[in-house]
Amino acid sequence: METFDGTDGTQLAYHRTGHGPALICLPGGPMQDSAYLGELGGLSAHRTLVRLDLRGTGGSAVPADPATYRCDRQVADVEALRRHLGLERVDLAAHCAGATLALLYAVRHPERVERLVLLTPSPRPVGVEVTDRDRRELAELRRGEPWFPAAFAAFERIWAGRAGDEDWAAITPFTWGRWDAAARAHHEREASWRHPDAAAGYYADDAFDPVAVRAAVGRLRAAVLLVAGEYDVALPPTRAAEYAGLFPKGELAVQPGGGHQPWHDDPRWFVDTVARFLG
Repeated sequence: METFDGTDGTQLAYHRTGHGPALICLPGGPMQDSAYLGELGGLSAHRTLVRLDLRGTGGSAVPADPATYRCDRQVADVEALRRHLGLERVDLAAHCAGATLALLYAVRHPERVERLVLLTPSPRPVGVEVTDRDRRELAELRRGEPWFPAAFAAFERIWAGRAGDEDWAAITPFTWGRWDAAARAHHEREASWRHPDAAAGYYADDAFDPVAVRAAVGRLRAAVLLVAGEYDVALPPTRAAEYAGLFPKGELAVQPGGGHQPWHDDPRWFVDTVARFLG
């Protein structure tokens, strides 16, 4: 673990693994320890992964001002990391809610971004709507799975507005391409990497205007790869295609049988796809 100071003096941590040019990696959650990204299925064989622990997570200090958990306020942390690493331009990879931070960084500092890899990104910053019908259509594809009846019943209660906390936990298998022992074990470990208080502030009011962000990404010159999973109910492939189409140099790669963490579901496909894009 290495550290640097954010612009407000908060000590921030990052982790370097692998070989090759740097790839700054931003975790999702939101506000989950970057440890869950691991070595991104072996991408570290092609790139030096620089995993940033967002403020208040992992090895990074808790900020004096909780308002700085807001995603747009953390753009300054990414820029401070770029300067700390001595990079003129960066390649960024970001997962889920971390993609929101990556996009806000790219919009504010377009001259600093060479390539952008969005891994099953949250559609919130650009206003792409994922409907219950979108999710139902994907969920129906999993009817052959042994866990389907209980998980689908929970989804139906969510869609009907009658969900309890246990229902949100019950639909977890729908976010994985393979809900096997390895996936269950990883999901259980993730519980210790979450930070609910920090997460509550990440998408605070006025963090961004989706209309403005959508317009700004339409002017980005950076090459963008959006990786989606065939079964990911968070961002179904049809909506992922809409999202990728917003970028002048955007391309979409849909992992067959993949879920929300594609580096787990098919590491070889994931590494080959992303490494090819990064060059």
